[in-house]
Amino acid sequence: MPRIRKNLPPLLSGVQRSILEIGAGTGLITASLAGWTPAEIFAVEPSAGMRGVLLSRLSSRPELLSRVTVLPCDALSVSLPEPAEAAVMINVMHALEPDYRKQLWPVLAASLETSGLLVFTWRDGGPPKPRPLQELQSRQVGRHTYTALLEILGTSGEASHVRYIHRITEGDKVVSEEETTGYLYRPARDVLQRELTTAGFVQAERTEGLLAWRLA
Repeated sequence: MPRIRKNLPPLLSGVQRSILEIGAGTGLITASLAGWTPAEIFAVEPSAGMRGVLLSRLSSRPELLSRVTVLPCDALSVSLPEPAEAAVMINVMHALEPDYRKQLWPVLAASLETSGLLVFTWRDGGPPKPRPLQELQSRQVGRHTYTALLEILGTSGEASHVRYIHRITEGDKVVSEEETTGYLYRPARDVLQRELTTAGFVQAERTEGLLAWRLA
């Protein structure tokens, strides 16, 4: 997140009117976008749980309530009152299945004005190799420690089969533990380039951890 907070604002320096945010989650980036630009923000978040946290965050910032509209829809169903100047996706690419991703680019192209900016987080190198369970992050809140762990079970093409464990402990005692499995996606650079070019985008700036494209 510190890298995003450093590198994203310069890419958005010319954006004044509107931003479409895909996968707003709990609103950390949404609130930051409102601080970095004067633009109206359309924050797309299909998860009811995530939206609840996002709306709570906005309620604690009265100055944002007139500038942020939360759209409770899937990204493929986005319909804006007028084309946006920019579309932003932060830490979303890894969750997009290839077929879904190919459908998304034309939707974003239709949602942007001519020369509109598309920015998303990106890591080179293809999908990570299988590895045993490792701690991703851990944080203590009161007497409880919240820990997230990840195991990469296997890799096929651009997809990695992963297992997550979310654990809450108090000292040596496990209070609760939830396990989920799923897939993460990291397409090759040339694959993304073909998809985006087909959808009408041309590559613009890039900075550490971010790629920027513009609608031709």
